[in-house]
Amino acid sequence: MRRLKRRANYELQLQLKTDDFIAPPRPAQRNWLVNRALSELTWDLDAIHDLAARFVPGVEALLNHENDNDSAPEADDIMELWQLPIMQRMADCVSSSHGHVLEIGYGRGISAEMIQQGNVREHTIVECVPAIAQQCRDWARENGLNIHVLEGRWEDVQGELQTYDGIFFHTYPMDSEEYAEATRRSATLAEPFFPVAAKHLSNDGVFTYFSNEIDSLSRAHQRALFQEFARISIEPLCGLDIPEQVKDTWWIDQMMIVIASGPKK
Repeated sequence: MRRLKRRANYELQLQLKTDDFIAPPRPAQRNWLVNRALSELTWDLDAIHDLAARFVPGVEALLNHENDNDSAPEADDIMELWQLPIMQRMADCVSSSHGHVLEIGYGRGISAEMIQQGNVREHTIVECVPAIAQQCRDWARENGLNIHVLEGRWEDVQGELQTYDGIFFHTYPMDSEEYAEATRRSATLAEPFFPVAAKHLSNDGVFTYFSNEIDSLSRAHQRALFQEFARISIEPLCGLDIPEQVKDTWWIDQMMIVIASGPKK
């Protein structure tokens, strides 16, 4: 089977080499599925073309934390200020029940302060960089906050996790190799954490994370979420003030906020 899609700027050709690939009972059903998949790719390319015109150039930023994991990276290497509206929306989501919140990644502490402003009952923070974990403990002590700090990667502290009413996930790869591996294997950087979030989320709890999606969720992203959660909601956060020379790998003024709930345990 061969299918062809032509547009002014590109041409797509799909050839299925075996009859047992995408093989529902009837040929008409196979045609519908294949044509649908090819049309979706066409629509996606057209949308991406329009979105690309809104990108800023940014700068080449290298992830070099692997050589000095014990020291704290520079503040802008952790989080740039254009992310503040995203952090606030995510913090509002996980603190809305005023229950026990799990935060993966302390970073500059900005999102932790936002979560505290939501009058949460308990607050657990996982941080893998020892110097930053100590900064988190110092901040909690100086402000008289009841915050439990788990030092290490989330992969390493799963045995210490409890059940949470809100889970906030915002980490960054520690080196360029980790970033390449994560983006190659996953629809979003948070995807490997989805099963952990579902396992430790209360039935009425909510899970949110830095989605890296512009105007929708990809099919692969949705499938990964629905493997672990019964419900998802998405909303565009527009008007982000992205600097022309942004250091992060995000170059457009919009990101989707994702809220997952109804964990499948």
